[in-house]
Amino acid sequence: MDKIILIAGNGKFPLLFAEAAKRAGTYVVAIAFREETDRKIVKLADKTHWISVGQLKKLVEIVQNEQIKKAIMCGQIRHRWIFAPIVLDDELKKLLKQLQDKRTDTILGALARRIEALGVTLVDSTTFLKDYLPKKGVLTRCLPSEKQWQDIEFGLKIAKSIAALDIGQTVVVKNKVVLSIEAIEGTDQTIRRASRYVKGGCVVVKVSKPKQDMRFDVPLVGEKTLKTLIRSRAAVLAVEAEKTLFLDKSYVLACADKHNICIVAV
Repeated sequence: MDKIILIAGNGKFPLLFAEAAKRAGTYVVAIAFREETDRKIVKLADKTHWISVGQLKKLVEIVQNEQIKKAIMCGQIRHRWIFAPIVLDDELKKLLKQLQDKRTDTILGALARRIEALGVTLVDSTTFLKDYLPKKGVLTRCLPSEKQWQDIEFGLKIAKSIAALDIGQTVVVKNKVVLSIEAIEGTDQTIRRASRYVKGGCVVVKVSKPKQDMRFDVPLVGEKTLKTLIRSRAAVLAVEAEKTLFLDKSYVLACADKHNICIVAV
């Protein structure tokens, strides 16, 4: 039987991966974070180790002891932990001190290299989940207007620019005005912040990075995103085709049509 270590962050992504991996006959050992990971992972993985976000040494020890040669990183570890009063072990302090900056890709890249130094291959985080990557086209029955298509094209250029700088991957626009861009707060807060300035009708664009490493930090949308769009009275969500994980797709598209929200993959 094939085996894999699942380094599980927050949200549904790690749960979906564990389910899909088990269906494919893969033995899943999860490393879960007390501050982030959904407790349901215990029922879905064959074996689960719980650690704190600050325990890099413990994570390394688990990987070494399990002697499994493939690992995957699924789900987000919120960037704000950098500023939170949590205890960091000496190994994590050393890793962070060596970094040129604390951007997401910089941190995740260093962690990936640390894991691969153990002789473990870090695989594409969409493994077993390719069906969740939408192809190009309008996904809802609701179609964007010509003006909204112009905002999508405008927002796409801005989003790709901030993604290239590893600032964030989401931008919210209306009438070719940038209302908010994503930084440390995440997509949902970015959308909410934009809603302070307009009474609905904004266009949300979420993209991958120009050199997206599919091993980690893959863009993701789902039911939670939709609820934020509804509360913020957004008009359009545009995601990058074949580079964005779309969770709860059937429910989200049906609900989006009900609320006249257009969803497109560009």
